[in-house]
Amino acid sequence: MLDCLIPGDAQALPLHLVTRGGLEALLQRLPPGQAAFLRASGFTAKAQEWRLLPSLSATGGSGIDGAVAGLGDDAASHAASPWAYGGLPMALPEGTDWRLEGEAEASAAVLGWCLGAYRYTRFKAPARQPARLVTPPGTETAIAEARAICRGRDLINTPAGHLGPEELAAAVGTLAAAHGATFEVIDGAALEAGFPAIAAVGQGSPRAPRVAVLRWQGPGTAADAPLVALCGKGVCFDTGGLDLKPAAAMLRMKKDMGGAATMIALAEMLMASGAPIRLLLLVGAVENSVSGTAFRPMDVIATRKGLTVEIGNTDAEGRLVLADLLAFAAEQAPALVLDAATLTGAARVALGPDLPALFSDDAQVANTILRFGLDVHDPLWQLPLHRSYVSWLDSNVADLNNVATKPMAGAVVAALFLRRFVPDELPWAHIDLYAWNDHTRPGRPEGGEIQTARALSRAVTALLLHRDNP
Repeated sequence: MLDCLIPGDAQALPLHLVTRGGLEALLQRLPPGQAAFLRASGFTAKAQEWRLLPSLSATGGSGIDGAVAGLGDDAASHAASPWAYGGLPMALPEGTDWRLEGEAEASAAVLGWCLGAYRYTRFKAPARQPARLVTPPGTETAIAEARAICRGRDLINTPAGHLGPEELAAAVGTLAAAHGATFEVIDGAALEAGFPAIAAVGQGSPRAPRVAVLRWQGPGTAADAPLVALCGKGVCFDTGGLDLKPAAAMLRMKKDMGGAATMIALAEMLMASGAPIRLLLLVGAVENSVSGTAFRPMDVIATRKGLTVEIGNTDAEGRLVLADLLAFAAEQAPALVLDAATLTGAARVALGPDLPALFSDDAQVANTILRFGLDVHDPLWQLPLHRSYVSWLDSNVADLNNVATKPMAGAVVAALFLRRFVPDELPWAHIDLYAWNDHTRPGRPEGGEIQTARALSRAVTALLLHRDNP
């Protein structure tokens, strides 16, 4: 998958990474002709700026002796950001090989390079191949994270006609097999009995819903090691059900399983790192379709926890999927529960596409996740679980409604709905994310995106393994 990397002993051209403050020193080190070329071309080392260095050899060779790329003003910030390097594999000439020189941060560079080289190629060959990077030593974690993110992107980018509930569950099985984890699929009568809300959401589709369950224990980990439960909304396509979405709003609904893809990627990162934890991954794989058997507005459905839910809107189905998963996760006595979902448009209105909304009433959990999000350039922003809005979910005929009686605070109300299915004493965080890049930027090509997984992988380790120094 990562054909943009080559072994560390491969022959390659130098790629000089430089900040504005370090530019003059670099110019002094370069051959005078190349330094003169950079000055004449107006190179200032601003972020994302780059130049090829012409060959000074009398024989000509390839005509290129290297390249220079700018990191901007703030060395610490830009050098540590994967996005500082994300444009290079598609900017540098196709078929060329490069080694890092100068002020680059190796792990960030490798991650950004791999994410920038990514293209979804299942149905169409790429227009060009990326330039390749010699793998620096000590970047194994970055490579593992890049693999997990690229696989997650592939899942989101796959059209719903090729990725239904069965295929999404199978992706969890493939991951389990790769890491020696146990794997189970719950479907049919067992799903109807144990996950009735998920069954209700999927009853309108000919592609039956299922719950994928992965269990893993780190190498040499004790049987009582902390258990982290990951729950992902895997709605493979969302029509809105009988509360039908407008056509324009359906155009990206293959990404409505982005929460599941994120939790799958996070599970892969944790297992690849050999984290000394026990891991439970739950994916509710389902399709919300329109048919004569689809669930209806004002239906009352059961949930695994025993609470009844009146359906105020069939397009608020993701919280029903997560409700059953969260109830099941809580039964396993985990030390931490995380869930992710493309849950509400309201979160995007509040924070835009790049900032997933974080909800948690555990200050240590929230602060740890937020801190690592900033540290690894995978940010989130916390929104409140404002309890005064709980009454907005009241129903006259059931324990609660799946939507609010007021057209405000949609992301907050959705999180409050989920809170009803998690015991108060259980550390829990909910992430409402977009899982998509609307346009191509360095390291972030247009299409499916895995958000928060890198931040969460570090937060899990800090919260569960270093509790005295989170």
